[in-house]
Amino acid sequence: MVMRTHDGSTHHGSAGGVDHGSVRSGLGAHRRPDARIARVIAEALGDARTVLNVGAGTGSYENAAHAVTAVEPSLAMRAQRPAELATALDAVAEDLPFADGRFDAAMTLFSVHQWSDVDAGLREMRRVTRGPIAVLTCDPARVRDFWLYEYAPDVLEAEARRYPPLGRLAAALGATTTVQRVPIPLDCTDGFNEAYYGRPELLLDPAARQACSAWSFIDDHARQAFDASLRRALGSGTWDEAFGHLRHRPTYTGSLVLLRATP
Repeated sequence: MVMRTHDGSTHHGSAGGVDHGSVRSGLGAHRRPDARIARVIAEALGDARTVLNVGAGTGSYENAAHAVTAVEPSLAMRAQRPAELATALDAVAEDLPFADGRFDAAMTLFSVHQWSDVDAGLREMRRVTRGPIAVLTCDPARVRDFWLYEYAPDVLEAEARRYPPLGRLAAALGATTTVQRVPIPLDCTDGFNEAYYGRPELLLDPAARQACSAWSFIDDHARQAFDASLRRALGSGTWDEAFGHLRHRPTYTGSLVLLRATP
């Protein structure tokens, strides 16, 4: 394995301790695929015709140019897939119901941290994939570097604990794995926490927070404390004194990474 540097499901709507039934209401408005991130994923998949999407969720970033086979164990997420996308199969990463080398390429996006056995899942993806595998995730070593840590440390502690270390992912993928830092645009439409790096006011919207699963790991008291703390910092100018430069930064390079593994 070469690594070069440049984030357990059930059939009842939960994965990795997350109840998708409780977070799904904000997904449509706040977790829309961003075209610039989509290009990074598409480049990693290359000219593959058949693509497996593991932990496919609602189908974000499934490119219509590919013949996509989607796998998603959560009934709640499968039910939200748009009608124009292929119906997702009810299966888990650790036990994929496909023959060896079935697909030209495979991807898993914001999903590996929800698997019961990430090593087994990635080995299964390699087994059924002839070509590249793209894994969009977050680097747990960099999650706490984001300004949100000063206002909601428990949220980012939960994030850092959930995401597998990049070295572990690369080892499970085997062969040659590259790690690409993915720049996040200022007007990013995909509302994970770092997407609001220069728009802190948007995180005061409970629906925006609800669309990011890490917020489900803290209680109402902690959410209220965050809301009050950030409002005070914005009102007093303290946030802008420390982080105001981010309001004009066109992109932010944080914990978002894309691993690309080739046989």
